[in-house]
Amino acid sequence: MTSELALEFARKIRAREQAVGYWAVLDAPVATERIGRLGYDYVALDAQHGLLGYSGVLNGLMAIDAGHTAAGMVRVEDNNLTAIGKALDAGAVGVIVPLVNTAADAAAAVAAAKYPPMGGRSYGPMRSALRIGPKPADSNAATLVFAMIETPDGLANVKEICATPGLDGIYVGPSDLAIAVGGAFPGDPAIETEFNVALETIAEAAASAGIAAGIHTAAGEVAALRLRQGYTFTTVASDLTHLEQIAKAHLDAARSDAGTKES
Repeated sequence: MTSELALEFARKIRAREQAVGYWAVLDAPVATERIGRLGYDYVALDAQHGLLGYSGVLNGLMAIDAGHTAAGMVRVEDNNLTAIGKALDAGAVGVIVPLVNTAADAAAAVAAAKYPPMGGRSYGPMRSALRIGPKPADSNAATLVFAMIETPDGLANVKEICATPGLDGIYVGPSDLAIAVGGAFPGDPAIETEFNVALETIAEAAASAGIAAGIHTAAGEVAALRLRQGYTFTTVASDLTHLEQIAKAHLDAARSDAGTKES
């Protein structure tokens, strides 16, 4: 992604304009490149629960950038300097930081993503220097930081987290959030009311702070619903789940009555 596109994406997110992204968990750069050319605003690589290591993140970001369309983001595996710095050095436009429970956690994530004097990121930009340029101030201006709200503490402290200086947005992990509000499993219908109240609380906290509110969704229809409910950016499904769904749909079609009927 060129510096102009990266800066425009950062501007769009910070202006709370709507954006739709895609989630990738597979170490499959060719597939990621094809997805990145479809028109999504961003593609997020999952380095926390995804099936890709650092080389997969690096190759995935290069594949996304090859399309000159989508921004490459990374959900890092942990809230620390090394994990965040490596993702950004590899060329990520933004990082989604998991398990943020307090404003102090959010401040640590911002500090890890920003060069001094804004933060403590170590200088060694590697790929990101090609995309943004070698000046720390330019990188700081273009780098996005999102704190995940997915725990009981994160939900309780969401207003304080949203007020963290330098934080560009929050991002809901719906599976963990469902468990956080008492669900026995993600999607548990027994806590539907509590879950929806939590989603509303989170969106309102972000809006009050003037920062972006993002959320992961299982399908495009759910993504559209969340955007209508006040979320400003939303990510759709994942490459692995879509691969499985499409493969099964074709199998079911091939084994349908019409397909197996003897001639």
